Amino acid sequence: MLRWTNLDGDRQADLPVHGGADKAVYAYPSEHYAYWRKKFPAHDYDWGALGENVTTEGLLETEVSIGDRYRMGSAVVIVKTPRLPCFKLAAKFAPDAITEDFLDSGYCGFYFAVIEEGEVGAGDEFQFLGGETPMLTVLEVFRLYLPSSANVASLQRAMQVRALPESWRERYHAKLDTLTRDSHESRFG
Repeated sequence: MLRWTNLDGDRQADLPVHGGADKAVYAYPSEHYAYWRKKFPAHDYDWGALGENVTTEGLLETEVSIGDRYRMGSAVVIVKTPRLPCFKLAAKFAPDAITEDFLDSGYCGFYFAVIEEGEVGAGDEFQFLGGETPMLTVLEVFRLYLPSSANVASLQRAMQVRALPESWRERYHAKLDTLTRDSHESRFG
């Protein structure tokens, strides 16, 4: 059963950064597993090896957008944020330094919030129900989170995406303020 904050039986170890309303389900594209098998061949790569609740096929960060809604089983979910690497992922892959590769690759997966609770199971298809405008892909939002990848136009666009959680919006607002201030100072000394 998929509930508002997680799947029945799913226990998140670090609740401030895992689980909750905006991170009820972590989805990760199966297409990325070949990359990780090649990059870190000593590890086990059964589905779920990267911490996901759902291993998807055909839902890539370059095509899925924040605010996209899907029916999965009898549940309805909405894409909220990319996943950022955490200490749990780093600990699982120690001594390999996966965090930097995770950030560089853009193979982040994404979190769903639950719009309607429902039963889900292995093999359920994702039925696209619609998105929002303006739209930003999961990868675009992920890249904007990185220190060197932001520009004023993209940040302004990101802050218009209604489904983006307030914590991400606040971070982008701060980056936009910094970029605007730095640009102003470089023009006027």
